[in-house]
Amino acid sequence: MKILWAPWRAKYVEKPAENCIFCDKIRENKDEENLIVLRGRRVFIMLNRYPYNTGHLMVAPYRHIADMEELSEDEAMEIFKLLTESIKALKNTFKPDGFNIGVNLGRAAGAGVEGHIHFHVVPRWLGDTNFMPVISHTKVMPISLEEVYTKIKKSIKSF
Repeated sequence: MKILWAPWRAKYVEKPAENCIFCDKIRENKDEENLIVLRGRRVFIMLNRYPYNTGHLMVAPYRHIADMEELSEDEAMEIFKLLTESIKALKNTFKPDGFNIGVNLGRAAGAGVEGHIHFHVVPRWLGDTNFMPVISHTKVMPISLEEVYTKIKKSIKSF
């Protein structure tokens, strides 16, 4: 069995959430500060503050719902459209070799934010996991979050 180690997320995952980070950030009108790249009608795209890789995005509905079956048909369709738009923007901006796209439903599945469903879009490059995260527990991020935000924001199309 292969294991994907993400020790840099421990501080975030172990800290109990007082509120829903998605609901809190979407209510504020500070998109750049909160790393919200795009607001759709029912769904938004947000850069992950604790990324697995450069450009790690999350796509989530505005509504605070936990499970797939709670999504309306319109929300589900918009999520799929914004996942696709995220991939296009990341391909255009960072030229990754592939992607991991997924959703963790429930704590047992690895959900860091259990109550608000969100989908991860993680760009991947050949050889992007090396000795730094595995041996020294250090993740090398070649570009700052601010620069990543600016580049993706320029690349993503208006919805």
